[in-house]
Amino acid sequence: MPTILPASPTFLALAGLLGLALGSFASCAVYRYVAELSMLKPLRSFCPKCGASLAWWENIPILSFIILRGKCHHCKAPISLRYPLIELLMAAWTAAVAWRYGFSAQWLALTAFGLLFIVASFIDFAIFILPDLLTLPGAVLAFPVAVWVLGVSWEMSLLGAAIGAGLFWTIQILYRAIRKQEGLGLGDVKLMLLIGALTGAKALPLVITVGAFSGLAASVVYMLRPGANGLKTRIPFGPFLSLGAMLYLLFGRGLV
Repeated sequence: MPTILPASPTFLALAGLLGLALGSFASCAVYRYVAELSMLKPLRSFCPKCGASLAWWENIPILSFIILRGKCHHCKAPISLRYPLIELLMAAWTAAVAWRYGFSAQWLALTAFGLLFIVASFIDFAIFILPDLLTLPGAVLAFPVAVWVLGVSWEMSLLGAAIGAGLFWTIQILYRAIRKQEGLGLGDVKLMLLIGALTGAKALPLVITVGAFSGLAASVVYMLRPGANGLKTRIPFGPFLSLGAMLYLLFGRGLV
């Protein structure tokens, strides 16, 4: 797909600002899903501790967190670092994709999928669930986006979806049969359906390798946390698979 406008300092800055705004939305979506609250009501953001509605100046991405010194203006309860972290990650992603693709259909599509990956990842971090609400519609949209926007052939997209989901589904069945317990959730299978369709079959070795090694590194941190259960400690795998997919989408074959 042709680039409408090349990457420029102005466009990169605007992309980063858009990413901050999307990150603010993403952090709200993560909180509301985890807390089992409506995504639409109330429309205004509120403090999770005291329930006070937030003024506009308390909703400025990153800046409000700094101004408020990480505490609610009303009840002084600490604001989770998850909010500025998601905002910064989304800003970095939109700016990085803008640098790679300029203002183009690729930038628009990958900004949307980056938002999906980040929201799904932080939900998985919080409650070990990859919502069907994100993975299944994402998988459906991944096929046309891969072919018409990213230049992946229909064959490679379909093959990627089949291999990605099939491999992880097989691992889930074998683990359950051998260990008599769940070792991999169906959410990871559905996520790999999405990732395989979006990136194509050739990307899967890199995606899985990055996911495995970054997940292994994170597992050390999880096992050192209070209350950990040694090698049986639960570790979310979705965020690390998403990391592998995002790196491939950003750097492509050069990274392979």
